[in-house]
Amino acid sequence: MINLENKSIILFDGVCNLCNNAVQFIIKRDEKHHFLFTSLQSDAAQELLLHFKLKNADFDSILLIQNNKVYQKSTAILHISRYLPGLWKLNFGFIIIPKFIRDFVYTVIANNRYKWFGKKDSCMIPTQELKARFLD
Repeated sequence: MINLENKSIILFDGVCNLCNNAVQFIIKRDEKHHFLFTSLQSDAAQELLLHFKLKNADFDSILLIQNNKVYQKSTAILHISRYLPGLWKLNFGFIIIPKFIRDFVYTVIANNRYKWFGKKDSCMIPTQELKARFLD
C-alpha cells in the first residue's frame, strides 16, 4: 500500500486534455512539491481507490487525497488552489458557495470535457525530471 502520511495526491483522468492541462498548470506553480500525481487509469490510482472503497467509474475528473480524506469535484479543485502561490490561493474562498451549486458547474464541465477540450489516446507520460512526482 502507498504510504499516505503527509502526502497530497491528485488523481486525474490521464486521457483528458483538460485534466492533463490542469496537472501541468499545478506542477508549474507547485514550487514546494506539495502534490504527487497519478492518472485514474494507473495501478496506483486503482490501489488508492480500493483503499478508500471508491469505484473508478464514480469519478469524472480530478480527486484529491489529503490527510487520509478524499475530496471530489469542486471541493478537490478548491483545496488544491490553497497550495498554489499568489492570488490562486484566494480561489479557496469559493468554498463558501454551497457545494451543490459548485458541483453542478463542475459536473457540466466534466460531462463535456472530451467534447470541448479533446481526449488523448493514452495517458500522459511524465518527463524524467517529473517522474518522482508521479505514482506508478
